[in-house]
Amino acid sequence: MKADLTNIKNIIFDLGRVLLNLDFDASIKAFQQLGSDGEVLDHKNAYADPIFYNLEVGKITPAEFRSGVRKVLKNEQLTDRQIDEAWYAMILDIPAHRVKKVQELSRNYNLYLFSNTNQIHIDRLLAEFKAQHGIDFPSLFKTVYYSHEIHDRKPEVSAYEKVITLSGVNPKETLFIDDLENNIDAAQKTGLKTFWLQNGMEMTELF
Repeated sequence: MKADLTNIKNIIFDLGRVLLNLDFDASIKAFQQLGSDGEVLDHKNAYADPIFYNLEVGKITPAEFRSGVRKVLKNEQLTDRQIDEAWYAMILDIPAHRVKKVQELSRNYNLYLFSNTNQIHIDRLLAEFKAQHGIDFPSLFKTVYYSHEIHDRKPEVSAYEKVITLSGVNPKETLFIDDLENNIDAAQKTGLKTFWLQNGMEMTELF
């Protein structure tokens, strides 16, 4: 299935599962091994505690997040490194073929990134990306928008409106690609053109 690029001048990419391979279960398992009783961090209600949301929208610092994790896991002896490693366990890689496709698309479209993420994940991902690919990840895009920096997140309509305003794009000329249906539904409310990248689909095959 191909994305409809008729009259499209701009493409906004989600990060997780569109460009970046993820394994949410890896972090759940890692946190459980550090002391969770499973009530807060289980497969059904993963990351239900407000500290995860607050980190994602930049309401708390990484240090405050780590303190919160110790309370959630009822383990005050955990080191910053143990917490960061568990939290980062879900982050896998951005394959070279997706990087190449983004570079190809940048010749004909204005490319943006809009991701629900956090400072702990992004700081390490950027370093690992440069080590793997030899370039800075943000250089692939005209501008990147991270939820913890704009203090808003998908699927809040206000988050999309903020990205539209900051980027100056015309929604009617802009394609938004995401792997979550509720994020797609919210984007459509702002007039953005959308493509829902469902399970089994590969971003590079859309174009």
